Amino acid sequence: MIWIGAEPPQAASQREALLDRAFGPARFAKTAERLREGRLPAEELSFAALESTAHGDMLVGTLRFWHVRLGEHCDGLLLGPVAVGEPWRGTGLGGRIIRRGLATARALGHRAVILVGDAPYYQRFGFSAAPASRLILPGPVDRHRFLALELSPGAMATAEGPVRASGEPVDRRRAA
Repeated sequence: MIWIGAEPPQAASQREALLDRAFGPARFAKTAERLREGRLPAEELSFAALESTAHGDMLVGTLRFWHVRLGEHCDGLLLGPVAVGEPWRGTGLGGRIIRRGLATARALGHRAVILVGDAPYYQRFGFSAAPASRLILPGPVDRHRFLALELSPGAMATAEGPVRASGEPVDRRRAA
């Protein structure tokens, strides 16, 4: 059975290994990474899908959100990365993690989410390119893959200009 909930601290190495398998070494060169590097994920918005095994819990899926500033007057979240381990792809687990994450973000009062991803996949959750059309990411991106979702109607009405990281910086003392 797979459980989806808050990512436990001890899952960090499993998460990084899963992301390496899913995206390869080029994952750190992606434009969305510029908004994550040196920042902590948004509080209460790091999720893990865990499967109980005879050897303990195994991380089979992950999703994290990050605080961003959408232009000068709009706060939002960056969704990603999201990854599901190979044996569980195509089972709907990715969708379950994303729905859980979006519901939690909405319940916490967040109003807008952006991502860079496959439009046909993310449209099922309400994402589209239109709300992100006046925003500029800090690097190259295929505009058709730059998507947004208003968790609250009209939340992105003033979202225009550069997208910047706004989350809490990583405390180097804690990371050591």
